[in-house]
Amino acid sequence: MLLLVIIYLAFISLGLPDSLLGSSWPVMHRELNSAIEFAGLVSVVVCSGTVFSSLLSTRLTHRWGTGKVVLVSVLMTAIALYGFSITEHVYLLVLFAIPLGLGAGAVDAALNHFVAVNYQSKHMNYLHSFWGVGATLGPMIMAWFLSQQLGWRVGYASISYLQFVLVAVLLVALPLWQQSLRLQVGAQAKPVKPLSNRSALKIAGVKWQLLTFFCYCSLELGAGLWAASYLISEHGLSAANAAFWTAMYYLGITFGRFFCGFAASFVAEHQLVRGGLFTLLLGVLMLMFP
Repeated sequence: MLLLVIIYLAFISLGLPDSLLGSSWPVMHRELNSAIEFAGLVSVVVCSGTVFSSLLSTRLTHRWGTGKVVLVSVLMTAIALYGFSITEHVYLLVLFAIPLGLGAGAVDAALNHFVAVNYQSKHMNYLHSFWGVGATLGPMIMAWFLSQQLGWRVGYASISYLQFVLVAVLLVALPLWQQSLRLQVGAQAKPVKPLSNRSALKIAGVKWQLLTFFCYCSLELGAGLWAASYLISEHGLSAANAAFWTAMYYLGITFGRFFCGFAASFVAEHQLVRGGLFTLLLGVLMLMFP
């Protein structure tokens, strides 16, 4: 149970930086003398690092264990966020985006695999709900610092400190992962060889799942990245208010995921997926109305 709590905390930390760039960029790009569309490049670098480390996560986790992979990955995100807070040139954001993406992808893949193997499906939904908690808290924290005229740098630095605290917790909790690994090994007659990415792609339905997830993430991240900039340029909101309403966007996602976690105990998984796609389509259509 304690290990599950730590996993949830790790996913909160995973969500914290994911929503920061969009909520702070309207202020950041002016101070860094950058074009507003440059956030797209930073986001692409983060996402590319996430995909790359996710593809390597099977080998890393098999060799080093989930606990150590998560520990090092969260440390990378903490360092990257602190780097964001002290950068004086916009191109340094691209440099710090590399460890941010690599760390996020490794945490995401390692914890998703661990929960999928060791817990019921409802915990997977709850796991992603706690990502939503972090994604909601990130813009809210940034909105508070902006409203207090403390600046985006203090916001990034503060969230990096929270990540460093989690690193300390994960370091202390390493024996829990090792204990879980011993229980898994003891329950198996022989060690299981990790599945390669090429072999995984040959499994029926995997390619369609990847395409579906790609489309969903494009919608989610795209809206989160540009919501604050849109609200400021088109509706005249202050940077703090725009960051707050970006947080409300992620709060809605969080409520939806908690609901799905509850529903997973009563609804078949394939029905949840189909229902989710239909609901997603309705949400996209609603965006076309004023």
